[in-house]
Amino acid sequence: MVKKIVFWSLVVFALIQFVPIDRANKPIDHKVNFVDAKKTPEKIRTLIKGACYDCHSNETVYPKYSYIAPISWSIKSHVNEGREHLNFSIWQTYNSDLKASMLTGILPTLQAKTMPMPGYIVYHKEANLSDAERKLLTNYFEEMLKSKSY
Repeated sequence: MVKKIVFWSLVVFALIQFVPIDRANKPIDHKVNFVDAKKTPEKIRTLIKGACYDCHSNETVYPKYSYIAPISWSIKSHVNEGREHLNFSIWQTYNSDLKASMLTGILPTLQAKTMPMPGYIVYHKEANLSDAERKLLTNYFEEMLKSKSY
């Protein structure tokens, strides 16, 4: 009985590898991409790209383990959800109210350390922001909100 369960589990695992996910990224238009359009300072650009862009842009870099189902499905779901909430690649297409709302939403997630997601940080050390880096990003986004330069 145990052998049958293991056998059929392996068969199902092998078969689900043939269920593809779309890993294609849309082309980047630098006129509407946040870091380009806002002429983001290099230090801030590096932090945002390292900590945010995999889930919140059309510049997702899928790691090797994202090609194994069902892990691939979970990763794709997280990327889709992240892009729904905020997509830095299409920043300039958002209206002012939406930009302000998104920036306002970023602040508590940075301060509470809920973003980047702890599970993501385990495999992406560059996304593990120090308190000083979080403060730098917080100050940058707060200044954008204060000056309405979003």
